[in-house]
Amino acid sequence: MIALLANAAYAQSAAPDNKADTKSQAEIEAEKQADRAYKRSLGNIPNHEPGDPWGAVRAPNAPKAAAKTATAKSKVNSKTGAAH
Repeated sequence: MIALLANAAYAQSAAPDNKADTKSQAEIEAEKQADRAYKRSLGNIPNHEPGDPWGAVRAPNAPKAAAKTATAKSKVNSKTGAAH
């Protein structure tokens, strides 16, 4: 029984890779060229200003939302559990 469990665990392990993980000079140059083309294409994406996703839902005369302000948290006494 234990042999069957051990065999199943062994079967789940990664198979040994006998191939050398080397790339030819042409493959390295092709990857570099593809990376440069990708980075150039990112420069073609125009920058846009953040819009109001709820703008179409709000009433036209509704005031704009104010920036969130930090709220003071009440401190709790660890001995009594009462708030200060």
